Amino acid sequence: MKNNYEGLEKALNVETSIVETTEFEDVNLIKKDSAKVENNDIKKDYEYTRANLYSLIEKGQEAINGIMELAGESDSPRAYEVAGQLIKSVGDVTDKLIDLQKKLKEVEEEKVKTTNNVTNNALFVGSTADLSKLLKQGFLNNKEES
Repeated sequence: MKNNYEGLEKALNVETSIVETTEFEDVNLIKKDSAKVENNDIKKDYEYTRANLYSLIEKGQEAINGIMELAGESDSPRAYEVAGQLIKSVGDVTDKLIDLQKKLKEVEEEKVKTTNNVTNNALFVGSTADLSKLLKQGFLNNKEES
């Protein structure tokens, strides 16, 4: 089989041969696998965080019930203050749970969004006379076609 690079081989005093590679995986498969791994990590993190937030909310509810009993029995202003702080803390955790939902949706939307920006830059190398001739020919050709 004739080699297209004979001139280069002679000039550089080397021999070339075509080597077929079958060891490497397709780049698209690698990208898909990494996307699956990333998606699994996001799902795991989401589920773990969600479970922790639910646990915190449940424990906070138990603590609120206990401190409300204590406040009712003792009529202590400090007990009511602590109960108020616990209620606020549990409320904050429930807000974090809602924020977690929003963040997951944002991450999923970022995956869906793809920007397809096509930039076509045309460059003419020549004189202005050449350019005007080409424009006139193109303009006339367009009139004849329509």
